[in-house]
Amino acid sequence: MNILFAEAPEAHQKLLPLTYTRPIANLRVGILTLDEKWSKYLGIDEFSYETQQYLQSKFPSGSPNENTIWIINGIIPSQELIDAIKQLKPNEVLTSDHQWIAARGATNPIQDASAYSTKSFGEKYDQITHTWDIFRLNGQEIRADFTLLTSGKKSEAITDPHTIVYGADNIFIEAGVTIKAAVLNAENGPIYIGKGCEIQEGALIRGPFAMGDHSVIGMGAKLRGDTSAGPYCKLGGEISNSVFWGYSNKGHDGFLGNSVIGEWCNFGAGTNNSNLKNNYDPVRMWDFASGSFTHTGLQFCGLIMGDHSKCAIGTQFNTGTTVGVASNIFGEGFPRTIIPSFAWGGASGFVTHNPRKAFITADIVMKRRNLDLSQQDKDILNHIFEDSAQYRVWEKTD
Repeated sequence: MNILFAEAPEAHQKLLPLTYTRPIANLRVGILTLDEKWSKYLGIDEFSYETQQYLQSKFPSGSPNENTIWIINGIIPSQELIDAIKQLKPNEVLTSDHQWIAARGATNPIQDASAYSTKSFGEKYDQITHTWDIFRLNGQEIRADFTLLTSGKKSEAITDPHTIVYGADNIFIEAGVTIKAAVLNAENGPIYIGKGCEIQEGALIRGPFAMGDHSVIGMGAKLRGDTSAGPYCKLGGEISNSVFWGYSNKGHDGFLGNSVIGEWCNFGAGTNNSNLKNNYDPVRMWDFASGSFTHTGLQFCGLIMGDHSKCAIGTQFNTGTTVGVASNIFGEGFPRTIIPSFAWGGASGFVTHNPRKAFITADIVMKRRNLDLSQQDKDILNHIFEDSAQYRVWEKTD
């Protein structure tokens, strides 16, 4: 039995810029990515993707058969869903209010609905349909993943005599972690610290919170609840209700709230974002599917940043800002709230960040983690450069 993650083109587009470089199923929310969650819940190690053609070389499709489990368009697993999916017979699809959730069979249900008979699911479920759903659901997913990852396991002890702990039963420390003179408060939600992490002196951490393997929390950092980071991240300053993919750094002072940050991003010292409008109105954000701003329905909504983007010291991001892939933001003032991929500049204007130069920077950054920017990655980034040209409006006037 295997898992195949299917996505409709519009569903993928609504989650840009995060899905420029990955399928929907590879989005991170909580501690784990969606594909990791489904794999653990279903107990199936083999999973693959039916995604956009330019991503298939990095995220290949599998070989479906009558027992393949299809998960559709960013559905988040729950025990109720797992129980219902395990009851599916071949060529049955699970639906809720005419929305397809999962199927069992050899045919992609998005491409051929006629191959399946429907089975209704009456329980509530969660789904990632917009980028801001990731931070909105992050707290509950940290809690769910914490239970999934730590059940039946024993935490490493915190031996530092100067570290203060509240809610010790709700804290899990993996092997090889170093903690010095920090405060960990898990009374309002769990705290999960991955293998080989370092928590430096004076860090304040409030759950729900999670950090992936080999990440670092800097001295004096203030990490508020509903925040999580993937592997090899550096976190500092004040961070609230935000998600970092992995290999990204916000190591200095400055505030980040209600935000989602992709891989290989870097924040200059003193960078801040607004997550609340001065008039307290709900925040609008750019929707790539409609090509316009859309209401999020959220009062708190900060920054969405695609992979390989960077910002200089003192950068100020306005409420509800979206930054594409491989952009470089700098200068005084607030830049616009939709910054396309491969943009270079800030409030005073942008020019195009040439892919060749972006590749040089990305390769230098990745080599610091003993990784290389592969030709596969370059092909994906070149596709993104061409696809996002419509948003670099200055190119049309140059």
